[in-house]
Amino acid sequence: MINYNEKTFVSTENSSNGEVSDKTYFKYKQEGNILSATYSGGEIVKGTLIGIVKENGSLEFRYNHVNRKNEIRGGKCSSSPEILSDGRIRLYEKWQWLDVERTEGNSIIEEVLL
Repeated sequence: MINYNEKTFVSTENSSNGEVSDKTYFKYKQEGNILSATYSGGEIVKGTLIGIVKENGSLEFRYNHVNRKNEIRGGKCSSSPEILSDGRIRLYEKWQWLDVERTEGNSIIEEVLL
């Protein structure tokens, strides 16, 4: 199982109906197979996510945030990991809004070495 604890990620690609951008940073925590994170930046004022890390390192989680329009948005996401040649993690995400909008999208986030 991949350990995501204390790792920071930034968005590198997102569908046009998404709100996360290259200014959005995710700070991950992991306890056992439970994943949590906070995120902010760009259009996101403050966000949280909670989910599960599967044995193969893939993620299933729900997310909620407040955007700059003062809207509460939320959805679900499945992420598949790739370990890059330099050891960093890249996550390929398939997500869906679960609020007023029910559209789907794809994004990629990559680990940032601090």
